Amino acid sequence: QLQASGGGTVQPGGSLRLSCVVSGISLDDYAIGWFRQAPGKQREWVAGISPGTDRNYADSVKGRFIISRDSRRNMVYLQMNSLKPEDSGDYYCRGARGTAEYWGQGTLVTVSS
Repeated sequence: QLQASGGGTVQPGGSLRLSCVVSGISLDDYAIGWFRQAPGKQREWVAGISPGTDRNYADSVKGRFIISRDSRRNMVYLQMNSLKPEDSGDYYCRGARGTAEYWGQGTLVTVSS
């Protein structure tokens, strides 16, 4: 029901925009979050947008990443700017409402010179 895309390889300082296609659930009811997991590390929360469009970010990406959504197209985006090597990893989107959650497949982001 969620599918992330838009990953790739970029040099430090570069930008990428990730997309999450959401189907079967409504963005007006579910909070959507972006998570990432680097090799050998635990999955960590990166950013989230609530049904009321409140946005929150992890301290590590605040000021560099922007989460947004298009309710008409059922899409959620993560604009990533000023990328650093430590931003590398598999990025996942997740829809959550109460105890219900849905995960999409990841998209790989590699930041390397």
